[in-house]
Amino acid sequence: MKYETRVIKIAVIPKGEPIFNENVTTVEIVDEAAGEFLEVRQLGDSGEEGQIKIDPTEWPDLRAAIERMIKECR
Repeated sequence: MKYETRVIKIAVIPKGEPIFNENVTTVEIVDEAAGEFLEVRQLGDSGEEGQIKIDPTEWPDLRAAIERMIKECR
């Protein structure tokens, strides 16, 4: 059997902050057996996933991550 390596998740993190920071946004390729699509997630102050708040200064990096992952979908 042959294998391949794929990047399926990217985190957009404020520079210098840890990956558990509440402002981390993740872009992930998921597949629930109907074809691949993206999920964009962000943790809130309470630690629960929910509403995504996009800071205008974050948008260029977040957009680049989304565009990169869209290209990776099959």
